[in-house]
Amino acid sequence: MRKGVKGALIGGVCAAVLGGGGYGAYNVLSTLHGDGTPAVRTGPPTKDEIKDTTQKFFTAWEKGQSVTAASYTNDSADAEPVLTSFSDVAHIKDVRITPGKATGATVPYSVQATVSYGGKSKPLAYRSRLKIVRGETTHRALVDWDPSVVHPELRRGDTLSTGEAASPPIEAVDREGKVLTKDKYPSLGPILDELRSRYGDKAGGTPGVELVIRHASAESADTTLLTLAEGKAGKLHTTLDARLQAAAETAVTKYTESSVVAVKPSTGEVLAVANHREDGFNAAFLGELAPGSTMKIISAATLIDTGLTTANGPAPCPPTATWQSQTFSNLKGLRPDEQATLSDSFARSCNTAFVKYADSVQVDSLTKEAEDHFGLGRNNWKVGIPSFDGRVPASGGPDTAANLIGQGQVQMSPLNMASVAATAMTGTFRQPVLVPQKLDGRELATAKGLPATTAAQLRAMMNRTATSGTAAGVMRGLSGSIGAKTGSAEVDGQSKSNSWFAGYRDDVAAAAMTQDGGHGIDAAGPIVASVLRIGG
Repeated sequence: MRKGVKGALIGGVCAAVLGGGGYGAYNVLSTLHGDGTPAVRTGPPTKDEIKDTTQKFFTAWEKGQSVTAASYTNDSADAEPVLTSFSDVAHIKDVRITPGKATGATVPYSVQATVSYGGKSKPLAYRSRLKIVRGETTHRALVDWDPSVVHPELRRGDTLSTGEAASPPIEAVDREGKVLTKDKYPSLGPILDELRSRYGDKAGGTPGVELVIRHASAESADTTLLTLAEGKAGKLHTTLDARLQAAAETAVTKYTESSVVAVKPSTGEVLAVANHREDGFNAAFLGELAPGSTMKIISAATLIDTGLTTANGPAPCPPTATWQSQTFSNLKGLRPDEQATLSDSFARSCNTAFVKYADSVQVDSLTKEAEDHFGLGRNNWKVGIPSFDGRVPASGGPDTAANLIGQGQVQMSPLNMASVAATAMTGTFRQPVLVPQKLDGRELATAKGLPATTAAQLRAMMNRTATSGTAAGVMRGLSGSIGAKTGSAEVDGQSKSNSWFAGYRDDVAAAAMTQDGGHGIDAAGPIVASVLRIGG
């Protein structure tokens, strides 16, 4: 991906072990027992050890002595090629590292250097931190190795490189021609990188010279850290709406580990995508998590399309339901109703009503509904950047029941659930797109969509949920044609469930997910409502 430049792989590279298991370039500090044998140091490193190891590591790093610097880490085999690439492949010179005040064994520091390539030079400055630990076998004070020691954005398997960019820069614009930048819309940073990687050569620009992180995954676009020579940007039109994007960005910042997607049901165009995550992962498009009760949109359609019931037909809501020795219950406080209709149980998000139908559905009924009518699970979406297309396996056993309530083996992303809400609203599946199809002529996924009577019943149930059911609290005040479904998905090891919410207002459908966010109305619901309030 870089012309004439080879990156050194971070992680998994064999090198001579000079530090983590041996002693190279290090004077062992120890005391002696009465018999003259050295006493092994134990416990946390002392202040003097922390200062001494840090200073020696920084000095070797500054001088480009990668082997020596790596010997002061607890994983020299992994550290050495990273440190070598820093100077030899990324062409970073004149390094000056200034340590800050240590907090315990953690030492913050600032790095100032110069990146030089092809007669072009620019200063580079950033901050990072490291931790000093005691080696498990050597008992030395060592740098606890992680690629982020060299640069805070590096992860295992990543590569630092400087050279001619693999793709020309782009000027991405929204549907009205407004320029989209990651400075104004931080969530778009990784997405703009992906768009550049895939469409830079089609947008009419010319490449520049850059310092980049080349990620381990071939599906991930380069992350630019510094531009030494500007290329000519080509203009790339997207389907995004700057107003909705701004609303989505603001909404997710209120809840950690949150993602949201908004689409235009009449066309499938993606109007907004935002993530608020420390790892920078585009969970909005690539997340693979159980969607909880938002899955009941598809499950309800399955029950209707297979003739098992209708919106006004029976769907009793007992306090518990057992399927193949696994007992399912409802959310705390939900009153049982043995006379409930499907509309009643849907609006109140009764789990047991859907579980009771596990006896009647075929193992693959939910799978076929998801694939044939909602376009999910076939791995054929061509959105414009990588996306997960949902997974609804035909799994038997207890998962047959669990899948009906969005647990078990069902996996979705906010993009998938925004599309589900859009399909329920219009009755027609339109594959979401971020880049207009006319740019590259790619073939979009298709599906049969929903029978008109099924779509009408789903709209009625989702409207009831939004106006008087579990979603009413967050959808209150929204005018126009509205509908919604709440969801929460239990996850092992989490104190709270993942919060899910899918809804629509007029020609905007949106879905959000907040990990460890609680019930659907606790986090994901307010996010979706904020977007719909602007876009409806």
